[in-house]
Amino acid sequence: MELHEYVRYDAVGLRGLMSTGEVTPAEVEDAARRALEAANAEVNGLALPLFSPALDHAPDGPFAGVPFLLKDSGPMAAGVPFMMGSRAIQHAVARHDSDLMRRFRAAGLVTLGLTTVPEMLISFATESVRYGTTRNPWAPDRGVGGSSGGAAALVAAGAVPLAHANDGAGSIRVPASCCGLVGLKPSRGRVGCGPDLGEPMFGMAYEFGLTRSVRDTAHLLDAVQGPGVGDKYTAPPPRRPYADELAADPGRLRVAVCTRAWSGVPVDAEVVAAAEATVRLLEAMGHEVVEAGPAVDWEEAVLALRAELNAIASMFLLGPRPPDPRLLEAVSRQAIAEVRGLSALDLMARLDAQNRVSRSVGAFFTEYDLLVTPTLAQLPAPHGTLRYDDPDHTVASWLDTLLAYGPFTSVFNVTGQPAMSLPLGHSAEGLPVGVQLVAGYGREDLLIRVAARLEEAAPWQDRSLGLRLLEGGVRRG
Repeated sequence: MELHEYVRYDAVGLRGLMSTGEVTPAEVEDAARRALEAANAEVNGLALPLFSPALDHAPDGPFAGVPFLLKDSGPMAAGVPFMMGSRAIQHAVARHDSDLMRRFRAAGLVTLGLTTVPEMLISFATESVRYGTTRNPWAPDRGVGGSSGGAAALVAAGAVPLAHANDGAGSIRVPASCCGLVGLKPSRGRVGCGPDLGEPMFGMAYEFGLTRSVRDTAHLLDAVQGPGVGDKYTAPPPRRPYADELAADPGRLRVAVCTRAWSGVPVDAEVVAAAEATVRLLEAMGHEVVEAGPAVDWEEAVLALRAELNAIASMFLLGPRPPDPRLLEAVSRQAIAEVRGLSALDLMARLDAQNRVSRSVGAFFTEYDLLVTPTLAQLPAPHGTLRYDDPDHTVASWLDTLLAYGPFTSVFNVTGQPAMSLPLGHSAEGLPVGVQLVAGYGREDLLIRVAARLEEAAPWQDRSLGLRLLEGGVRRG
């Protein structure tokens, strides 16, 4: 299979070719390995050399033979090392598969490698001392977002059609926006996180993936959704397969649009324009559109996020030995220092804030079916903008910097609704611009119906990727 053929297909398309015998799984894997080597030389999205052989997988699942990548946020797959982007984690290897990894294997996904992340996964820029800078295939001087940045870069470059990602404050949706991808953060409890975690980051972190098409998102959600044995809680089961929602009529919806950040930070005019263009498409489809947004107490939302940050930092302290501070980046050191001094009353205050924000945002979705916002407040940032390793940062100043860039996504990590970034805009200089859709709790079905209609009305598949992987090398598209 030639590279210029391979990069044209999403995961469902590749599976179709294999199921009819037009290509073999071995031919697809060979093309993927060549594509990954070529793309990684340009974007620096792999955390380790490619696995050889690929991780074990079912030969007959819905994605049998489709190339795939895991994020360096383990533990995920038995025997696979994880570093969380840090020099301070040495020789850590997952002892067993997570529930989600077992579902990836059962789906037939061919896991070929591990993707880069920022240290501790708490940045919207995938720039670590351990791995260096991951570059955007649309513009190498720009960032890919984070923390699922390596995954986004390699999916956008055409090296794989989809990849594992997770989302603690926007870590699926922000890279999707920066790299022109589809990024769904599922509802709280939709995708299991066991057996090692009951509710990751106090229920504010979510597992799923990044894709280039809405249909891949729907089919992947069908493959991995549902409770695991002993899960603390789970989202209500879907009424039918999510793939069936791709052709379903969403009906006439009451849609709210909010382009002003709850924190009051400025939002780039080109970002606002992409959200407004999406709203016009929805109006043309017959939906009622109202300018409105949930009542969000921003200080409370940030306080809740600090509980999540505390949970991430505590993971670094629960290992067999404390991390060497000399091997940590500046914000990581600050985060670990904060959690060491945290009292039970401090933590309870942060979880109380999470509850209050969740109640007010949940009430909003009793009146509106859908909320449209920008995904980011700015265009993909030049490298070095966020300054994770700046010793002048405190935890508070880091969160201010992070959330000035991405103020729209994290609220829904706190509150649990499903949210999806779609690649519905481009800036004047050709940079991707994501638009976020949010639905009520448990309504991934509605998001998929609406996203499929938007993909038909404003298709992004025929836009040139930042990198076209062709026979004989890489050329700019």
